[in-house]
Amino acid sequence: MSHGLRLLLVARHRAVVGGVESHLRTLLPLLQARGHFPALLVEHDAAPGQARLDEGLGIPVWSTAALGRQGALEAVAAWRPERVYQHGVQDLRLEEALLERYPALLFLHAYYGTCISGMKRHAFPRPVPCERVLGPGCLVHYLPRRCGGRSPLTALREYRYQQRRLALARRYGTVLVGSRAMREEYLRHGLSASQVVCVPLFGDGAPDPEPPAPRPLSGQVLMVGRLTDLKGGVELVRALPGARAALGRELELVVAGDGPERPRMESEAAARRVPVRFVGWVDRAEREALMRRADLLAVPSVWPEPFGMVGVEAGGVGLPSVAFAVGGIPDWCEPGVSGELAPGNPPTPEGLSGAIARALADTGHHARLCEGAWHMARRFNAGSHVDALCERLKAPGR
Repeated sequence: MSHGLRLLLVARHRAVVGGVESHLRTLLPLLQARGHFPALLVEHDAAPGQARLDEGLGIPVWSTAALGRQGALEAVAAWRPERVYQHGVQDLRLEEALLERYPALLFLHAYYGTCISGMKRHAFPRPVPCERVLGPGCLVHYLPRRCGGRSPLTALREYRYQQRRLALARRYGTVLVGSRAMREEYLRHGLSASQVVCVPLFGDGAPDPEPPAPRPLSGQVLMVGRLTDLKGGVELVRALPGARAALGRELELVVAGDGPERPRMESEAAARRVPVRFVGWVDRAEREALMRRADLLAVPSVWPEPFGMVGVEAGGVGLPSVAFAVGGIPDWCEPGVSGELAPGNPPTPEGLSGAIARALADTGHHARLCEGAWHMARRFNAGSHVDALCERLKAPGR
């Protein structure tokens, strides 16, 4: 690239409150290192004490919460961005105004404009991924299949909002996604093959410099993250007795995280005599230590995760994964190579039991999975992501 770009990144939050913000916090200094000049426009500022995306970077930051939509647009205009890199805001009038004024790219981190609730799964009579294209039929299924809340008025309002989101996404010249599944989702929703580009995401931190050395099995299965019904914690607890019986040895579940599903997980574990240890939320160093002690990372999501970053992070320390084959997870969890997969439609405890048993039944196979997970994590690296992004930023026009 002949010169660094004045690049406006647009997001909902200035505080690091989730996966999108964690990604941007890592990306911003990498863009600076490539000679670009990033700035940040957010809808919500950070509260005192919250970690910020722009911590220590010295970049311009504007917030619509402080300036209002028009004030923020005027501040951005005075800065004169050459490109806008959009990461999904709630205010569609703000997004549309930016798209009309500047060459822009959109990264679709989630099911933007393809689902009323954004979860792409039916909860009743059992959790299964939803493969419908957004349309009037979604309103018919929304309440009986428990796709989201219980208010028909809310469903109608959110349906119209998601229709607007999809129409807006179709106007971008380039739309980036993080997995093959997300690319297929948007192709099914009418975006063109040349428009939707898969730019794989990367893990938090660099992989170990050397492949993992063989070590004795610990008997620990680790789950990391917020404990909601989408994340499949109850299904994992129900899967462990079958895996234990198949292996002929005890397995301990270690859970790093918390959330509304914890009481159900505790109740299921007690009823099924599954040893489980909840350690709560942990920092990055503690999470890495847990990963180094575990035999497997379980990612039992019952919704189609757009990517599932935690699996790449685990692979960096040589920890393979078991998961349901949903969403973007198969991009990094390759059966027999970097982990084992269970059928995802429908996701069942029995299927997950089998995946756990396959991963742990033979120590030689498990050692190969550990090394395969490490090689996988090396492929999903920040440098490759930024290379692909910068290539797209070169392109003129919208």
